[in-house]
Amino acid sequence: SPFPPSFFDRFSQKTIPCTVSCSEQCSCSWDIGQQRICNITVTVENPLGKKTATDVFDVTHRIYPAAPFQLWEECTGTEITLYWKHRNKGIELFCQTEVLQPDGKVELHNSSDMHLHYASITLDELQPYTEYTARVHCGAAKHFWRWGEWSEARTIRTKEATPSGKLDVWREITPVLRGRDVTLLWKQAPSFRANGRSISYEVTWEKVEDGSKPESISFSSVYNSTRISIDNHSYKISIMAKNNVNYSLPSVLIIPRATGNSRKTLFCPFLGTEELKEEQVNGTDDGIFISWETRHIYDSYIIDWCNFPMLQPCDLQWKRFGPNTSSALINSAAFVPGVRYNFHIYGSVANRASLLEKKTGYLRELPPLRDPTVQKVELTFNAVTLSWDSYLTNETQSGFVRGYHVYVSPIEEDCSLKGSKKHVLPDDSVLCKYTIENPEEKRYTVKHLLSNTKYKLVVKAYTGGGETPIVNFMYIDTPFN
Repeated sequence: SPFPPSFFDRFSQKTIPCTVSCSEQCSCSWDIGQQRICNITVTVENPLGKKTATDVFDVTHRIYPAAPFQLWEECTGTEITLYWKHRNKGIELFCQTEVLQPDGKVELHNSSDMHLHYASITLDELQPYTEYTARVHCGAAKHFWRWGEWSEARTIRTKEATPSGKLDVWREITPVLRGRDVTLLWKQAPSFRANGRSISYEVTWEKVEDGSKPESISFSSVYNSTRISIDNHSYKISIMAKNNVNYSLPSVLIIPRATGNSRKTLFCPFLGTEELKEEQVNGTDDGIFISWETRHIYDSYIIDWCNFPMLQPCDLQWKRFGPNTSSALINSAAFVPGVRYNFHIYGSVANRASLLEKKTGYLRELPPLRDPTVQKVELTFNAVTLSWDSYLTNETQSGFVRGYHVYVSPIEEDCSLKGSKKHVLPDDSVLCKYTIENPEEKRYTVKHLLSNTKYKLVVKAYTGGGETPIVNFMYIDTPFN
């Protein structure tokens, strides 16, 4: 191993008396007195030889400041003024403040303002009631050599401020005797910030026409909905968030005067009154695609739907879109194959929403849950008429019923009836297949049968997801001619 290095100052012509300390790197310190210029030769020697290195420098150009200490701060909702003291008296320093943002990003801010006893920097454009972590290190302002050691990190929270942005609010209106029940829902929009330790909500409603005294009710932060009862007049509803400083701007809904129209009817002063038809839409692996016709009179559009349409409450959800948007892919972790979801598209202007279109669809259609039950069989010697009048094609089905297949075959042999298509079962037996493409048609006559013959039959409903495998048949005997 090498011998400890020795240091020699050529200006003073003296060997430097210092004790070498080596950990990750070697160093030693000594008192230079009033000397400014140093010409240092370092010699390292071992039994195999020695090596020297020389450096000439002005000590005022090699300043490595000690770490700032005793940090403190003054805060507002959007600014932090950070102060610190320093031990390097009489040396003009250039300092750098590292700020760790809430999202994990790091920002660096430079400053050179130096008070006699302390230094400071003001950090602005911060978020209210948010934690930031800061630390400081400095270097010589003149003849900068390297940054000094970091100070201890200090975590600082800005003060509370008025909530920023508005709540995203929506409603569901249910007609009742002598009025309406209005379910109000709210959520924090992406642009909304609570800006405080605790948040609560205040709901206020009043008649639009007669200026009657408003009614209001407050809720803690765990609530995101309520139900109020109103009569058939027009109402203005405001919902605000509140923290320890102030209220947010109100989000307003105008509930129009009741017209007697149900949710199936579109009423709008711009468009007149017409019956709304429900349009079928298709799902994908990523969601259910919804499109609508834009109208220039609206400043936004809202789509609402139930996450659990067969339950009450159904977990009503909604999304808002700008005036130039005409389609959206609606997705939810609650969406599952085989469940029909109903979507309502509203246009909104001046806080008044009008129902424009209705859509219905599945994330993915599945085969029908059960087969139609044949309730009536009418036989002749060469034909059979089947009826299944009570079969439902509504939202209880796991797909849109597109029609029916009637399968027929003689017991003793494969089928080859005129006008049918061949359908081969897994056991290689052949059936005759007839397709009825109208889901409302629930009666069918199979012709060209043989008299005095035993047949097996089955009626299957099919959806966009297909049909279930054939398991059970019904049997008939055609009479003698």
